[in-house]
Amino acid sequence: MKVLVATEKPFAKVAIDGIKAEIDKAGYDLALLEKYTDKKQLLEAVADADAVIIRSDIIDEEVFNAAKNLKIVVRAGAGYDNVDLNAATKAGVCVMNTPGQNANAVAELALGLMVYGVRNLYNGTSGTELMGKKLGIHAYGNVGRNVARIAKGFGMEIFAYDAYCPKEVIEKDGVTALNSVEELYSTCQFVSLHIPATAETKNSINYALLNKMPKNAFLLNTARKEVINEEELIKLMEERTDFKYLTDIMPVNNDKFAEKFAGRYFATPKKMGAQTAEANINAGIAAAKQIVDFIKNGVQKFRVNK
Repeated sequence: MKVLVATEKPFAKVAIDGIKAEIDKAGYDLALLEKYTDKKQLLEAVADADAVIIRSDIIDEEVFNAAKNLKIVVRAGAGYDNVDLNAATKAGVCVMNTPGQNANAVAELALGLMVYGVRNLYNGTSGTELMGKKLGIHAYGNVGRNVARIAKGFGMEIFAYDAYCPKEVIEKDGVTALNSVEELYSTCQFVSLHIPATAETKNSINYALLNKMPKNAFLLNTARKEVINEEELIKLMEERTDFKYLTDIMPVNNDKFAEKFAGRYFATPKKMGAQTAEANINAGIAAAKQIVDFIKNGVQKFRVNK
């Protein structure tokens, strides 16, 4: 049984050591494809793999066609829009993610971006504080819950909207559950995005929605760049000089944002949410354990395709 770790952005060594320990204990073979630069390398590596662990790597129909022995793909992290789920189902491959393993890392980054934003990107001028400000959490999953937990320590007033999370689940955490996405944006000076990129959510963060936000609004995006309607966000920020946008997913129009909105816009050079040693280790080892449990016991708890 061959388990392939295929990561253009490699795991930390300690994470690989943990993955190897799990795979060795199960009696399987581990293969590594790290820092690959060509898709052909991936196609060759998956040819005889029974299981694959990935990060942000693209696993599409071509990959599934090349991997005749493949039974399971685990995305080490929460988001899985880099995997073609329909192609996986067609190929008879189970796809899983590792929800919650990166949640604290992403949440800490979101609060870090908020602090950076209210202190005027640390440019030496007088800023404001987070205490007493209204924070809206858009999607109350694992990351959203950690954002709420940390934001309480800053003394923020916390609201959330999630179409799929019951109000009582949100409110038992001391968070005010709102009835619509429009209500969330019109209520909160700060909105932290944690929605996935789906057909329903892509480009859904648009001019009409963002323009409902109060004066001196901050939009924090540690989710996916595809959920932002970039042209409409640019239009909004041109009209509203009080609006700030901070993200760890560099927009397609990064140069335009940076040129037009200096001091009100910030993007990290690459996606940073899960880039901590702890998250790296947790997600990698969780992926290995899920593979072993699936192959040995048929457990499909975190399956994301049909």
